[in-house]
This record gives sequence, structure tokens and C-alpha cells, in this order.
Amino acid sequence: MNTHVTEIRRAELADAGAISAVHLAAWQGAYTGIIPHRSLNTMLHRRGADWWARAIRRSTQILVADIGGVVAGYATLGPNRARQLPQKGEVYELYIRPEYQGLGLGTRLLGAARRSLIDQGLKGMVVWALEDNDLAVSFYASAGGRDVAEGVECFEGKTLKKIAFVWN
Repeated sequence: MNTHVTEIRRAELADAGAISAVHLAAWQGAYTGIIPHRSLNTMLHRRGADWWARAIRRSTQILVADIGGVVAGYATLGPNRARQLPQKGEVYELYIRPEYQGLGLGTRLLGAARRSLIDQGLKGMVVWALEDNDLAVSFYASAGGRDVAEGVECFEGKTLKKIAFVWN
């Protein structure tokens, strides 16, 4: 039996390629059939290893779920961008490679992100999810997020509703 240590840690420059691979696999799994094909491909190809390396160098807050040296997921976080919501912190993205979903990594990443935001004095947290992304909506609701606001994202003329989940 193999035992692998799972840790949630701050992203390092050497993680850029692995984060890019997680982003590609997770977004393809989550958004194929929801976001129009051309828009999705544009977003996927814009976020290669170089993009992630620049983000890490700029001190973007990125946490990774590392299982025995394999980056299986990531979260990006910082100040809340939606001024109409009173929560001070936001998780901008939280994605797990499809083959690692259902193992509790998302829950661990979300908890670590929340603790990091609190440590920075950012009380309360918001996460936005596309309404058609059933897996994400179910995950955030079961993690205790309250659905408090709605917004929209437009892709190639297709308008998609997004939901704000909050924790105080």
C-alpha cells in the first residue's frame, strides 16, 4: 500500500506548468457544453504555464493541493471584487483535476483559502459559480455557502447566470 502526503500550500514558480494542466483539465470538464466552444478554447489557451508563472511572480495568492508531489488542484484568492457584497475576501477560482474530484481536496482548499483570507484581515468570503455548473453549485451549497446574489457572464452572445455563494 502506498501512502501519499496531501498538503495545501502556497504555489511556487515550479508549479506553473502543473497548475496550467489542472486549469486545462478542470475547465474542459466543467465548462464543455456550457461556455461556447470558441470562448472556452480562447480562455484555456490564454492560461498556459507562462501565464501562471507570471501570476506567481506577481505574488498572486495561489494555493495548490499537492498529493505526493502532484498538483491535483488550485485556488486563487484575494479581496472581494464585488463592492455590493459586504464580504471582504473572495475565492476567484477553485479547481480540481477531474480524476482527483470527490476526495475532499476541494473542501480542504476552500478551508485553507478561507483561513488565508481571515489571516489577511479579510472577513467573510464570496465565491461565484456559473449556475449551469451543477457540480460547483452543489459543492459550494454543501460547503455551507449561502446563495445571496446573481450576476451574468457573456460569451459569444450567450448570457450565462452566475451565483454568489457567501460565508460570513
